[in-house]
Amino acid sequence: MKKFEEKTIKSEKIFNGKVINLQVDEVSLPNGKTSTRELIKHPGAVAVIPITKDNKIIFVEQYRKPLEKSLVEIPAGKLDNQENPLAAAVRELEEETGYTTKDLSFVTSFYTSPGFADELIHIYVTNQLIKMDNPPNGDEDEFVEVIELTLEEAKQYVIDERIQDAKTNYAILYLHALGRL
Repeated sequence: MKKFEEKTIKSEKIFNGKVINLQVDEVSLPNGKTSTRELIKHPGAVAVIPITKDNKIIFVEQYRKPLEKSLVEIPAGKLDNQENPLAAAVRELEEETGYTTKDLSFVTSFYTSPGFADELIHIYVTNQLIKMDNPPNGDEDEFVEVIELTLEEAKQYVIDERIQDAKTNYAILYLHALGRL
């Protein structure tokens, strides 16, 4: 038995969407009582920390409808149909920035919101960027602007609340801690 395990009594699928699925589970708690859990099932995601030859980090700015505002983020996207995370990271880098690489290094994986979602995001880093002559088109409903920032500028974006998502804050902390830039 896992510590504090909640055993599923019944599970009801509520919604199956393009990006997420929603289910409601009735669970048995460690104290013998029952409770309800609303769960988002997600295929997982990838993100890339792309560093240029002149030690700038490539970000993308895009509108995030749930927040009703634009955020500056590292390039990222969801995994498609149990896609290999490394291949997905290269795909997202190409689609969102117009760069590719042959040298991605795994940094870490983490759960984005474990209180209600099972999304696991895999983070990679590269400083071996190759500008593409004909980059692939991104998603037809996705509009991004590429921004290059120094690490110090990125830290200021955090202070100014232009960078507010966990994966991008993690990337900045990671680069700061390593003294890479």
